[in-house]
Amino acid sequence: MRTTLKQYKIKNIVDGFVYNEYEGKGLFGLSGKLTIQPEYQRNYIYAEKNREEAVIDSLLKGYPLGLIYFNKAGKDRLEVLDGQQRITSIGRFTTGKFAININGNETYFSGLSQDQKDKIMDSSLLVYICEGTESEIKEWFKTINIVGVPLNSQELLNAIYSGPFVTKAKEEFSNSQNANIQKWSAYIKGVANRQDYLKTALKWVSQDHIDEYMSKHRYDDNINELKTYFNAVIDWVSGVFTSVEKPMNQPNWGELYEQYHKNAYDPEKVNDRVQTLMADSDVTKKVGIFEYILGGEKEPKLLSIRKFSTNDKKTRYSEQTNKAKKDKTSNCPICQTDKEYKHTDHIWKYTEMEGDHIIPWSKGGRTELSNLQMLCKHHNSMKSNY
Repeated sequence: MRTTLKQYKIKNIVDGFVYNEYEGKGLFGLSGKLTIQPEYQRNYIYAEKNREEAVIDSLLKGYPLGLIYFNKAGKDRLEVLDGQQRITSIGRFTTGKFAININGNETYFSGLSQDQKDKIMDSSLLVYICEGTESEIKEWFKTINIVGVPLNSQELLNAIYSGPFVTKAKEEFSNSQNANIQKWSAYIKGVANRQDYLKTALKWVSQDHIDEYMSKHRYDDNINELKTYFNAVIDWVSGVFTSVEKPMNQPNWGELYEQYHKNAYDPEKVNDRVQTLMADSDVTKKVGIFEYILGGEKEPKLLSIRKFSTNDKKTRYSEQTNKAKKDKTSNCPICQTDKEYKHTDHIWKYTEMEGDHIIPWSKGGRTELSNLQMLCKHHNSMKSNY
């Protein structure tokens, strides 16, 4: 790959600047010759006002903004490789999209003094023009940390497999203005402009083989399979669980869909059970409630049932041990009757025993002293019900 160092005045960079509010990205500069966000670039993510202000403040103070990289895409055609967010911030400010704080006043570009405007517009950006094959450019791009926010794994994959499929997929799943985002946010954790919804959709449809799926579909001119599968999962979840609870954006719904979508569920009964378990103080892992219910409530370990306190266990251990010594039996209730294990009169140390629910949690037993017995580790491990 060959590079050439050049300087560009900001007034030239922002000439013909276009910002798409709907897509959240800067599009063009240099009188249309510069593509600010090519297919492999991320969406604009300088959402925090102070970060945009910092770029403008640096220009007003004469501070350098650091190296910027363009890719030579053809005759008189350039693409931003690194520097998209800085350029978009400058373009947004000079076209009146946001104001900065100057001496306590919110000031737009049009409200600056002429010398301040000139200082910004006459500032120079140091730019490396890169020329090389597509694979060379993208391999180099993978190593970049865009100023302020590093690329995440999905952004890198978008860059590697840029093409019509990624373009259409980002239009659907990376667009913060998509009206479906609010519904999706109940079941998926993250934000659109960091590719979280797109990554989830790809993870579901590919069975967690995103790289291979994107490679296979890179040049597809539609995302029908991706959308259809994603919507099928969302519709299934919202149909089974009719009320939305906070932890619902954490499970891997795609994986659960594959396991359970052919089962029949009564949404009203499911909802009642969810509410009961959410209110149960013994359930310490609320996110496990949904898989627990879908699986027929056979795996209480998904819920991480609250353990007995050390004080309660020591209290019960003392009571059982004192009685066992007096009666000359084992201080483990099950050892007392287990003739094959041959520990019917053995006194176990506290560290050799575990707390156990007398009435299992799954049958209504609570995690409290009155429902506690100490068992030797052998017999405790043999009990599978909470």
